[in-house]
Amino acid sequence: MFHRNGSFHAWFASITLLLLSTEIAITNALLKRCYQCRSRSELGSCKDPFLFNATQSENERGVSAVPCASGWCGKVIEGMGSFREDDYDMATQRMCVQRGPSDSEDRCAYTVYNYKKVYMCFCQGDLCNAANRLNVSHRWLSSGTVIFSLVFWKLYLSQISQMV
Repeated sequence: MFHRNGSFHAWFASITLLLLSTEIAITNALLKRCYQCRSRSELGSCKDPFLFNATQSENERGVSAVPCASGWCGKVIEGMGSFREDDYDMATQRMCVQRGPSDSEDRCAYTVYNYKKVYMCFCQGDLCNAANRLNVSHRWLSSGTVIFSLVFWKLYLSQISQMV
């Protein structure tokens, strides 16, 4: 498969470096942003499904991507009670939050916000509050990168031992 001249070693190092640099760029971005908007019922563009990316949101009235010092974004849905069928009293708000949960885990839960019972989601990452569901954690991406590297390192070592 690979020759003794180090082509596997060079390939392995290149792939590992690429995966790790992508991971670092994703998790350590200097500027984390959150979508900021508010919509009532079917009016406005803030409701789910959220149909905009960062470029499209620049041209949409009432939707913006704002810098977020904490890195924590939020989405609040209020009025999900008895009016759920017609969405008349439902409002969706996306914003930067000053701080995330005490355990620093992305999550959604019912809570009280501004004296109202709401469904609130917290996520950490650039523009993460666009999603209907929480995105895959960067920890899983990091773990996958490490596992991928270890598996191919083991293959490399087995290739070397067979050549000797």
